[in-house]
Amino acid sequence: MSSPDTAGCTFVKLFAIRGGEIGHRCTAGRMKIPPVSADRPAEGWDFLVVRSRSVDIHRSHDEYESRIAQASPDRATPMGTTLATREAQAEEVIERLHEEYPDSAISLNYTSRLELLVAVVLSAQCTDERVNEVTADLFETYQSARDYAEADEEQLAEDIYGITFHNNKAGYLTAAGQIMVEEYDGAVPDTMDGLTDLPGVGRKTANVVLQHGHDVVEGIVVDTHVQRITRRLGLTEEERPEAIEEDLMPVVPESEWQQFTHLLIDHGRAVCDARNPDCGDCVLADICPSEKGDGDVDLASGEPWS
Repeated sequence: MSSPDTAGCTFVKLFAIRGGEIGHRCTAGRMKIPPVSADRPAEGWDFLVVRSRSVDIHRSHDEYESRIAQASPDRATPMGTTLATREAQAEEVIERLHEEYPDSAISLNYTSRLELLVAVVLSAQCTDERVNEVTADLFETYQSARDYAEADEEQLAEDIYGITFHNNKAGYLTAAGQIMVEEYDGAVPDTMDGLTDLPGVGRKTANVVLQHGHDVVEGIVVDTHVQRITRRLGLTEEERPEAIEEDLMPVVPESEWQQFTHLLIDHGRAVCDARNPDCGDCVLADICPSEKGDGDVDLASGEPWS
């Protein structure tokens, strides 16, 4: 698709259309197309983006364009422009990521509330993959809060060796086990206050345990992926996780609070990493003000793209 006359042309994303639907992602890149005319499709093509890296997404061009237009009727056409309101931006982000990651879920392995609590404590500044490797044996040895309460701290540290800050976390787990035995009859607390009173448990960890262990959703888990991507998308300008959570809760539908985190984690791992996000393969590029093709600055760090 090219034109011998490039005067007044616009740079837009490349995308593939199959049978009126957005299909497999094409190679990332840009091309020049002439301005809107009788020989060219109507306005809206300038900010379309391919929907999936590997599978067909059954959304028509017209439906996609209509949703954008309704959400932000005065929106200009350049890539990397947020929608009119944070609510509209959040809704569109969630819609697209649900399509991109339909099986998004927590990736830690556990079979009980106690195992969940331990796994989340261990996961701080450590990969879920590494945590799952360690807990496969750990959970066979330590099966109750009392097992942790009565554990030799040095032995426990050895048992979780390979986890970041394993010595500190061994201390957290033994102390938390003692509190659960003494104050909760060995059970995992089911309130935010009860959980955050445990050593090594902050609001993020407590939210995960409440959501997945007690089916209580009273906030949004803000990990490093959520922190980075929500800032890049212009959903918040806050920096602290607690402030980001407070900023997001009014604009993310409550029914999506739990899944919102998993979607952003999956997207952060697959595409939007900290150092070199693959904006050319991102389903959010056209509504992301940090998009490298058009944005000069990474809003997550405040630094120019290198």
